[in-house]
Amino acid sequence: MAQIEKTAAYKALYTDEERQRRDRSVWTLVQGVLAPVQFLAFLISLALILRYLATGDGLVAAQVSIVVKTLTLYAIMVTGSIWEKEVFGRYLFARPFFWEDVFSMLVLALHTAYLLCLYLDALGPAGQMVLALTAYATYVVNAGQFLWKLRMARLERPAQAGSVPAGLAAEPSR
Repeated sequence: MAQIEKTAAYKALYTDEERQRRDRSVWTLVQGVLAPVQFLAFLISLALILRYLATGDGLVAAQVSIVVKTLTLYAIMVTGSIWEKEVFGRYLFARPFFWEDVFSMLVLALHTAYLLCLYLDALGPAGQMVLALTAYATYVVNAGQFLWKLRMARLERPAQAGSVPAGLAAEPSR
Protein backbone atom coordinates (compact mmCIF):
# COMPACT_ATOMS: atom_id res chain seq x y z
CA MET A 1 0.00 0.00 0.00
CA ALA A 2 1.41 3.38 -0.97
CA GLN A 3 1.58 6.02 1.74
CA ILE A 4 1.42 9.79 1.38
CA GLU A 5 3.56 12.11 3.56
CA LYS A 6 1.83 15.34 4.67
CA THR A 7 4.84 17.23 6.00
CA ALA A 8 4.59 20.36 3.86
CA ALA A 9 1.07 21.38 4.91
CA TYR A 10 1.27 20.61 8.63
CA LYS A 11 2.50 23.07 11.27
CA ALA A 12 2.74 21.87 14.86
CA LEU A 13 0.31 23.42 17.34
CA TYR A 14 2.99 24.13 19.93
CA THR A 15 6.66 24.93 19.88
CA ASP A 16 8.68 23.13 22.55
CA GLU A 17 8.61 26.29 24.70
CA GLU A 18 4.84 26.72 24.29
CA ARG A 19 4.27 23.07 25.17
CA GLN A 20 6.33 23.51 28.35
CA ARG A 21 4.37 26.65 29.30
CA ARG A 22 1.11 24.82 28.58
CA ASP A 23 2.11 21.86 30.73
CA ARG A 24 3.23 24.11 33.63
CA SER A 25 0.21 26.42 33.53
CA VAL A 26 -2.45 26.13 36.23
CA TRP A 27 -4.86 27.46 33.60
CA THR A 28 -4.51 24.22 31.63
CA LEU A 29 -6.06 22.39 34.59
CA VAL A 30 -8.70 25.10 35.02
CA GLN A 31 -9.71 24.68 31.37
CA GLY A 32 -9.75 20.91 31.81
CA VAL A 33 -12.19 21.27 34.70
CA LEU A 34 -14.37 24.04 33.26
CA ALA A 35 -14.89 22.42 29.85
CA PRO A 36 -16.82 19.37 31.18
CA VAL A 37 -18.68 21.58 33.69
CA GLN A 38 -19.81 23.80 30.84
CA PHE A 39 -20.79 20.76 28.76
CA LEU A 40 -22.88 19.40 31.64
CA ALA A 41 -24.56 22.81 32.05
CA PHE A 42 -25.24 22.75 28.29
CA LEU A 43 -26.84 19.28 28.40
CA ILE A 44 -29.07 20.13 31.36
CA SER A 45 -30.06 23.44 29.82
CA LEU A 46 -30.73 21.88 26.44
CA ALA A 47 -33.09 19.36 28.07
CA LEU A 48 -34.90 22.14 29.94
CA ILE A 49 -35.24 24.27 26.80
CA LEU A 50 -36.60 21.36 24.77
CA ARG A 51 -39.00 20.49 27.61
CA TYR A 52 -40.29 24.06 27.64
CA LEU A 53 -40.68 24.17 23.86
CA ALA A 54 -42.45 20.79 23.80
CA THR A 55 -44.77 21.28 26.79
CA GLY A 56 -44.81 24.97 27.70
CA ASP A 57 -43.73 23.97 31.23
CA GLY A 58 -40.58 25.05 33.02
CA LEU A 59 -39.89 28.44 31.48
CA VAL A 60 -38.10 29.81 34.55
CA ALA A 61 -35.98 26.66 34.91
CA ALA A 62 -34.99 26.90 31.23
CA GLN A 63 -34.16 30.61 31.57
CA VAL A 64 -32.07 30.07 34.70
CA SER A 65 -30.24 27.19 33.03
CA ILE A 66 -29.35 29.36 30.04
CA VAL A 67 -28.01 32.06 32.34
CA VAL A 68 -25.92 29.45 34.20
CA LYS A 69 -24.64 28.03 30.89
CA THR A 70 -23.76 31.55 29.71
CA LEU A 71 -21.90 32.34 32.94
CA THR A 72 -19.87 29.13 32.57
CA LEU A 73 -19.12 30.17 28.99
CA TYR A 74 -17.87 33.55 30.21
CA ALA A 75 -15.73 31.84 32.86
CA ILE A 76 -14.14 29.47 30.34
CA MET A 77 -13.57 32.31 27.87
CA VAL A 78 -11.87 34.56 30.44
CA THR A 79 -9.70 31.78 31.85
CA GLY A 80 -9.00 30.51 28.32
CA SER A 81 -7.78 33.96 27.34
CA ILE A 82 -5.47 34.02 30.35
CA TRP A 83 -4.23 30.54 29.37
CA GLU A 84 -3.63 31.69 25.79
CA LYS A 85 -1.66 34.73 27.05
CA GLU A 86 0.46 32.53 29.32
CA VAL A 87 1.18 29.94 26.62
CA PHE A 88 1.32 32.02 23.42
CA GLY A 89 1.87 35.59 24.65
CA ARG A 90 -1.49 36.97 23.51
CA TYR A 91 -4.95 36.91 25.04
CA LEU A 92 -6.78 35.93 21.87
CA PHE A 93 -6.18 34.92 18.28
CA ALA A 94 -2.87 33.13 18.76
CA ARG A 95 -1.87 31.27 15.59
CA PRO A 96 -2.85 27.73 16.67
CA PHE A 97 -6.30 28.79 17.92
CA PHE A 98 -7.08 31.73 15.65
CA TRP A 99 -10.19 30.28 13.97
CA GLU A 100 -11.47 28.75 17.19
CA ASP A 101 -11.21 32.19 18.82
CA VAL A 102 -12.94 33.86 15.87
CA PHE A 103 -15.84 31.42 16.14
CA SER A 104 -15.85 31.85 19.93
CA MET A 105 -16.71 35.50 19.36
CA LEU A 106 -19.89 34.42 17.56
CA VAL A 107 -20.69 32.00 20.40
CA LEU A 108 -20.21 34.81 22.95
CA ALA A 109 -22.27 37.26 20.89
CA LEU A 110 -25.23 34.89 20.64
CA HIS A 111 -25.15 33.97 24.34
CA THR A 112 -24.91 37.66 25.25
CA ALA A 113 -27.77 38.49 22.87
CA TYR A 114 -29.87 35.95 24.78
CA LEU A 115 -29.07 37.69 28.08
CA LEU A 116 -30.02 41.06 26.57
CA CYS A 117 -33.28 39.68 25.21
CA LEU A 118 -34.09 38.13 28.59
CA TYR A 119 -33.31 41.40 30.39
CA LEU A 120 -35.24 43.55 27.88
CA ASP A 121 -38.06 41.01 27.58
CA ALA A 122 -37.51 40.97 23.82
CA LEU A 123 -38.51 38.21 21.37
CA GLY A 124 -40.88 36.55 23.85
CA PRO A 125 -40.13 33.26 25.60
CA ALA A 126 -40.28 31.05 22.50
CA GLY A 127 -38.08 33.44 20.52
CA GLN A 128 -35.61 33.58 23.38
CA MET A 129 -35.46 29.78 23.46
CA VAL A 130 -34.81 29.66 19.71
CA LEU A 131 -32.02 32.22 20.17
CA ALA A 132 -30.58 30.09 22.97
CA LEU A 133 -30.70 27.00 20.75
CA THR A 134 -28.89 28.95 18.02
CA ALA A 135 -26.24 29.97 20.55
CA TYR A 136 -25.99 26.34 21.67
CA ALA A 137 -25.53 25.13 18.08
CA THR A 138 -22.57 27.49 17.69
CA TYR A 139 -21.22 26.30 21.05
CA VAL A 140 -21.31 22.68 19.82
CA VAL A 141 -19.37 23.62 16.66
CA ASN A 142 -16.85 25.59 18.71
CA ALA A 143 -16.44 22.78 21.24
CA GLY A 144 -15.81 20.44 18.31
CA GLN A 145 -13.09 22.78 17.04
CA PHE A 146 -11.34 22.73 20.41
CA LEU A 147 -11.72 18.95 20.79
CA TRP A 148 -10.12 18.53 17.38
CA LYS A 149 -7.18 20.70 18.47
CA LEU A 150 -6.89 18.72 21.71
CA ARG A 151 -6.73 15.54 19.65
CA MET A 152 -4.10 17.04 17.36
CA ALA A 153 -2.03 18.15 20.36
CA ARG A 154 -2.14 14.65 21.80
CA LEU A 155 -1.00 13.16 18.52
CA GLU A 156 2.01 15.45 18.33
CA ARG A 157 5.23 13.97 19.58
CA PRO A 158 6.84 16.32 22.12
CA ALA A 159 10.33 15.39 20.96
CA GLN A 160 9.42 16.34 17.38
CA ALA A 161 7.21 19.41 17.81
CA GLY A 162 7.89 20.58 14.27
CA SER A 163 7.10 17.26 12.66
CA VAL A 164 3.83 15.80 11.51
CA PRO A 165 1.71 14.19 14.26
CA ALA A 166 1.88 10.41 14.37
CA GLY A 167 -1.76 10.12 13.30
CA LEU A 168 -1.22 12.35 10.25
CA ALA A 169 2.14 11.03 9.07
CA ALA A 170 0.74 8.71 6.52
CA GLU A 171 -2.56 7.69 5.08
CA PRO A 172 -3.36 4.67 2.94
CA SER A 173 -3.90 5.40 -0.73
CA ARG A 174 -7.35 4.78 -2.15
